[in-house]
Amino acid sequence: MISLDPHKRALKRLVRRVYPVKVDQPRWPDLLGASDYADLRHRVASLPADAPRVLLAPSIGHPAMTTLDSVLAVALTLRGARVDVLLCDELLPACQSCLLGKLQDEWVVNEFIPHGPRRELCRSCHRPADAMFKALGVNVLHYGDFLAAGEEADAWRLARTLTPGQIASYTSDGYPIGEHARAGAIRFFARTSLEREPHGDGVLRRFFAAALITRASIERLLTTQQYAVASFNHGIYVPQGIVGAVARRHGVRVVNWIQSYRKNSFIFSHGDTYHHTLMTEPVSTWADLDWDDERETELMAYLKSRWTGSQDWISFSRAAETEPEAIARAIGIDWNKPSIGLLTNVMWDAQLHYPQNAFADMWEWLATTIAYFATRPELQLIIRVHPAELRGHIQSRQPIADEIRRELGTLPPNIFLIPPDSPISTYAVMAQCDSVLIYGTKTGVELTSMGIPVIVAGEAWIRNKGITTDVRSPEHYRAILDSLPCKQRLDAETIRRAKKYAYHFFFRRMIPLTVINPVSGDPTRWSPYEVQVSGLRDLAPGRDPGLDTMCDGILRGTDFIYRTEPLKTKTEAVAC
Repeated sequence: MISLDPHKRALKRLVRRVYPVKVDQPRWPDLLGASDYADLRHRVASLPADAPRVLLAPSIGHPAMTTLDSVLAVALTLRGARVDVLLCDELLPACQSCLLGKLQDEWVVNEFIPHGPRRELCRSCHRPADAMFKALGVNVLHYGDFLAAGEEADAWRLARTLTPGQIASYTSDGYPIGEHARAGAIRFFARTSLEREPHGDGVLRRFFAAALITRASIERLLTTQQYAVASFNHGIYVPQGIVGAVARRHGVRVVNWIQSYRKNSFIFSHGDTYHHTLMTEPVSTWADLDWDDERETELMAYLKSRWTGSQDWISFSRAAETEPEAIARAIGIDWNKPSIGLLTNVMWDAQLHYPQNAFADMWEWLATTIAYFATRPELQLIIRVHPAELRGHIQSRQPIADEIRRELGTLPPNIFLIPPDSPISTYAVMAQCDSVLIYGTKTGVELTSMGIPVIVAGEAWIRNKGITTDVRSPEHYRAILDSLPCKQRLDAETIRRAKKYAYHFFFRRMIPLTVINPVSGDPTRWSPYEVQVSGLRDLAPGRDPGLDTMCDGILRGTDFIYRTEPLKTKTEAVAC
């Protein structure tokens, strides 16, 4: 027997801590009970040949994806749909589950680049999910079932031949293969680029090969099988971004979903990832909302709760300092002088192309802004670094404060930086500012509801809503900055409009589920939520309005809007 040296043994123990073997897939026979479980299996077997066909394509067997998809599989079956589930069968050489995280460069060199996820991750990903879905009686498909002989080798041949630059810009028949491969590699390293990563090329080639293999497999699947709709998590990265691109090309309606911010809720979108669709959603879906004191009270109470995250299951807030005087002492700010806030995003997150962006990326925007305010000493710029740099699921390996010091040196005395680990409340600071500059943060939705003018330079969801000042170009941005400070708060009508959108965003687009509950307190649990049902009746039509909204949207293409109130009977759209 060959024994590992102590360093390698320690590395393997670290891998096991980061990727634990314990997997908490829903145990549907136990959840439903013997009678209802037998009934479900009978319903699946008895579906007519012409039943509408739905492809649930979690691809990755992580319970954060498969838990909700298993709920949808049961609920859609109860509504008469024939469900197929698509999983990667330990085939892909890289995927969304692959992260550097707390692991070390030695793991990248000795394990991930030569072997990919198969020896450490796949064993606890595919098989438990495969068994869970098969227990439901639905048809489970695998990537390998639809890959022809030689296609994996062809993918690797191309991945090893192209340069990193060629890979990043690679398209095939219009498919943005390289864009999604690069996004996957960036997410792996949690950095905005790969140039400063010594093993970046090797990781990029793995994600590129995975993207090519995904394309080949999904092409053959959708050539041989006919589906009305394909539903899957997120809609970007590898493999989900490629699955969506191929499905759209084959005329299959696409539904994407993501765990949202409010507890027990999810965001669903038609056709594309929510990163894109929330920016282009017609204002007519929310601008005509009946607005009354009850909804205003509900909204403002929730927005206030976001200062602490008490009603959210995705939150980066902690017990925070909210007193303006204490904040001024902590950062050296003088609230008697004009103050402009600036909110960053995590630099690496969701590196996709957005056609409306005035800047190449967030860093270009941030550097431009800092250079500008260095010429305006009469204004104070307060940069609040996003707490998710440290508290997010994937900790950033490219802290903004480090980038500023490396690229720009010491900040001028009128520019203040609040680091991600500061106990200072982001909301309390921004409330003291004349206006706030953002790139992509959703906080713009909240700040405008408080009456604070917001200037949007990137892909924030509050853009295009007739509420914010939306930057069109670098020249336009400079003209906007030249007009600062803005002493006026938003007018009453704009604030009312902002509150309507905030209500729509947090209470209607974030669809609640009563059969899902958060999980906390067990660090070995992979999924942040679990299923809680007492039988099939909990998933039947008419039982849970949120589940009905999801299933109706998947089966009939209706809006993924949780109807909490009636709309006025107006036919005209409201222009931005």
